[in-house]
Amino acid sequence: MAIRRASGKESHNRLPLQRLGRNNGITRPEILEEDLGENELEEKIRPRTLAEYVGQKELKRILEIAIAAAKQRNEPLDHILLYGPPGLGKTTMSLILAAEMGVNCRVTTAVALERPRDIIGLLVTLQPGDILFIDEIHRLHRQTEEILYPAMEDRRLALTIGRGQGARIRSIPLPPFTIVGATTKIGALTSPLRERFGLIQRLQFYQPDELKEIVLRSAKILRLCLEEGGAEAIACRSRGTPRIANRLLRRIRDYALVAGQPVITSKIVEEAATVYGIDSLGLDATDRLLLSTMINQFQGGPVGLDALAAAMGEDAKTIEEVCEPYLLQLGFILRTPRGRVVTEKAYKHMSGGN
Repeated sequence: MAIRRASGKESHNRLPLQRLGRNNGITRPEILEEDLGENELEEKIRPRTLAEYVGQKELKRILEIAIAAAKQRNEPLDHILLYGPPGLGKTTMSLILAAEMGVNCRVTTAVALERPRDIIGLLVTLQPGDILFIDEIHRLHRQTEEILYPAMEDRRLALTIGRGQGARIRSIPLPPFTIVGATTKIGALTSPLRERFGLIQRLQFYQPDELKEIVLRSAKILRLCLEEGGAEAIACRSRGTPRIANRLLRRIRDYALVAGQPVITSKIVEEAATVYGIDSLGLDATDRLLLSTMINQFQGGPVGLDALAAAMGEDAKTIEEVCEPYLLQLGFILRTPRGRVVTEKAYKHMSGGN
């Protein structure tokens, strides 16, 4: 069965919802890579099993135990909450869980569940054991969230029928199912919702050797000739994130094709990265602008987020959610009570030091 995308409001917003078959997950017709769009390439290189999934060793071990126990009890998985920066594989893991359990997976986002009937429409169509993946779950509307409470805890829908004194509550039983929620902001979840998840796990940034393995696997699937040195060069520029690693691989593939280079070497990666404005640690033009603004205009800080955003001409949310996580991971900036501060490591990198 091919992937199907829709949502609770499919005809209006066309937000994503996927469904996997119960036997072997996703199956797709054989298509040449050059005929595939970006979304199709993403699906082609997405791992389908825990064995294929690279990295997140602790998470994989915990999920292996949960899967084995659920199968022995002949029950669905407990509700799972996955959190961490974007691009680390939360959606992929939900699809793998469904494949490992041999069940369907329906994928949607919180913004697609704007009205109570949107979530009700999904819940009443679930089959026993199904997985419902909700991305950006911290953005659920209050009414939608309240519908989820009895659904997650008691497997029932509590619907209010009528208004005023004539209103009555009707309880509709639901089959056993699993909600897998994903968020980049676990602190934004309400306590009642967070406490209804049996497993709460954080996804970590990937190490360069893990990213190298991911890139080599993707190159093989895409039938690219990629040297190990080239894979290492891509890995160190991928900001600890598989999504970025695979995206960069495709851009370097394009560069190599136009340059007439059949083999992607470390030299080709460096040339392409220069063209795309990505330095040896994966910093792009916005990252470097952030650091140079803090260094040159604010003497290295401390500087507040709003002042920094105004000086850069950049959105504060972009700085906080896109740039800062990786710069904090590198140890290039620090957050203090008085504001952001540039570290000596950042000064050295910006001056061209190793």
